[in-house]
Amino acid sequence: MSFASLGLSEPLLKAVAEQNYDTPTPIQSQAIPAVLDGKDVMAAAQTGTGKTAGFVLPLLQKLAAGDRAKPNHIRTLILTPTRELAAQVEESVVIYGKHLSLSSAVVFGGVKINPQMMKLRKGVDVLVATPGRLLDLFGQNAVKFDDIEVLVLDEADRMLDMGFIHDIKKILGYLPKQRQNLMFSATFSADIRKLAKGLVHDPEEISVSPRNTTVETVDHWIHPVDKKQKAQLLIHLIEEGGWHQALIFSKTKHGANKLATQLEKAGIHAAAIHGNKSQGARTRALAGFKDGSVRILVATDIAARGLDIDPVSYTHLRAHE
Repeated sequence: MSFASLGLSEPLLKAVAEQNYDTPTPIQSQAIPAVLDGKDVMAAAQTGTGKTAGFVLPLLQKLAAGDRAKPNHIRTLILTPTRELAAQVEESVVIYGKHLSLSSAVVFGGVKINPQMMKLRKGVDVLVATPGRLLDLFGQNAVKFDDIEVLVLDEADRMLDMGFIHDIKKILGYLPKQRQNLMFSATFSADIRKLAKGLVHDPEEISVSPRNTTVETVDHWIHPVDKKQKAQLLIHLIEEGGWHQALIFSKTKHGANKLATQLEKAGIHAAAIHGNKSQGARTRALAGFKDGSVRILVATDIAARGLDIDPVSYTHLRAHE
């Protein structure tokens, strides 16, 4: 199967080819036709399955066929749980839409709101947002939901885990009733199905990730060690194993900071990323990790889902305090 066989337009096929993709993943081959047909979709897919392109590509095609957004209005709303994921999704919108005359924006907290309000003033076809900042902008009349054609909940289960259910329900109450709804989640848990009942209508259900399974390309091993020796063991593993880059998860923000400092003292360039860091610091840490200037990224669970970081050879190594 090729992307062309899925019914995508030439500008989108050109953008896909420029990313050196030639064969759609299972989630893409099922989701793209369903979205193009205007169906509501409930899709279960793990990180790394290509799900972002699975909804971004058909959405861009549908939007390109309509009128552009009016001032302060948006046509598609994509909700994500974290700032980093929001930025990554909007980056995909820009990459795949480079040959189309569509506008997009990303809004999240931790940064000044005025530049975001200015961007929305002209209207945008695709808005990627975290729930809290979106409600702030709506409360200030900076964004209007009247013309929304499609709503996407990305990493829906993660949003529920992070306590966004009340914000999501508020947002749903403001949206027009006639719209297409797409929900992407790692699993179809009982809570997700409960949320779906008030969101999707006669959805096409797609599942490419079996419940409670691990990505097949991931190997696991455990090093039992005394708590006081964990940092020293980690340093040994990094140096002896020649780990060029690793993503390490910490249970707490304080633990992430402490471990990053210990690694730096050992001559291993590290950065911490968590909710107490400023958005500028979080962005710089993630960018440094992606370009290789940061060797070790120590993170809380804000980086646990959805981020696309190609060079990582050791990831999700969990360091509990």
